[in-house]
Amino acid sequence: MIWRNIASNFLTLLIVLLIAVAAAVAWARHEFSGPGPSEVAQCVQIAPGASLNAVSQQLAAQGAVSSAYLFRAGADYMEKSRDLKFGSYLVPPRASMEEIVGAITAGGPSTCGTEVILRVGVRETTILLRDMNQETGAFEEMARFNPATEEAPEAILAAEQKPDARLRVAVAEGVTSWQIVEGLNDADFLEGEVADVPAEGSLAPDTYEVKKGSARQALLDEMSRRQARILAEEWDARPFGLPYDSPEEALIMASIVEKETGVPEERPQVASVFVNRLEQGMRLETDPTVIYGVTNGREVLDRGLRRSELNAATPYNTYRIDGLPPTPIANPGRAAIHAALNPAQTDYVFFVADGSGGHAFARTLEEHNANVARWREIEAQRGEPTDTPVQGDG
Repeated sequence: MIWRNIASNFLTLLIVLLIAVAAAVAWARHEFSGPGPSEVAQCVQIAPGASLNAVSQQLAAQGAVSSAYLFRAGADYMEKSRDLKFGSYLVPPRASMEEIVGAITAGGPSTCGTEVILRVGVRETTILLRDMNQETGAFEEMARFNPATEEAPEAILAAEQKPDARLRVAVAEGVTSWQIVEGLNDADFLEGEVADVPAEGSLAPDTYEVKKGSARQALLDEMSRRQARILAEEWDARPFGLPYDSPEEALIMASIVEKETGVPEERPQVASVFVNRLEQGMRLETDPTVIYGVTNGREVLDRGLRRSELNAATPYNTYRIDGLPPTPIANPGRAAIHAALNPAQTDYVFFVADGSGGHAFARTLEEHNANVARWREIEAQRGEPTDTPVQGDG
């Protein structure tokens, strides 16, 4: 009888313990996956080589999670404890521990914190400082300057020294290789000499994460590798029947498409015009190639082309030469390369500006002349010169 009571009491105690454990597990799961304690967006910064224990303590200290232990246990359970990715990640208000684990182990571009960005643009290169407003969860510009003509603000110099600040180089589509090298040389947070300006078209416009003291040449090499990979992928996926004998010719066409339109949706149509001209034995007659022959990609031509320039016999004057120019005239982005290798199926052989930022396309010279007349009217209304040739614009 005594042993039966002991067994009964033990069984009862075991059941109570199991219920307590189940309740604890249920609570822990709810705590891990339920809304977090922070009422505002949090910028979670993961240092290189940081341990899960250090990160969990950091998150608890800044109020992003309610328990460092539960955060570590949950990450272990998700088998994510060894997947921490260096960077700064914005997590929304009331984010759960589960969501935070997902954010800091998925990787990708940093989404919050202080960042200094070198922007190499077609018309200007700037360095700007941005920081996240935690109340709105949005980046705000704090300072900006042109490194070629202005002194760096103290705020930017101080930000460059911060160990947790992100440094980026953002290269716009359509810039020349010379512009990129000049921009990199203007960035004090980069180091090293550039031996030679890379071949035109060989650098991929994109945003690149760098570290203070990164070598300029190493960054150029990465841009070149990325562009080569993009071109190879697009070339391998191209349809048959295009008038290119090599990927290099497709890259030349992509650079022309890039410079001819600022409207992304137009790229396939613009590419179709030039492909149709090549196939019909027409000259390309495009102003951006002539401009490149005048400037060698070293400046922006803030004026219309002169008649003498349009008549000059240069390798880049597509009013005078047949086929493509000898090299690209800028560094095209992936979208322009894709358009050059996947042009729209059209009968267009002409285009001209339509006044909206885009172009009016035409199949015949009669249609084109009508479009040109409308464009001349728009120029006159704007008080702009109306004697610049437009045949090369399509």
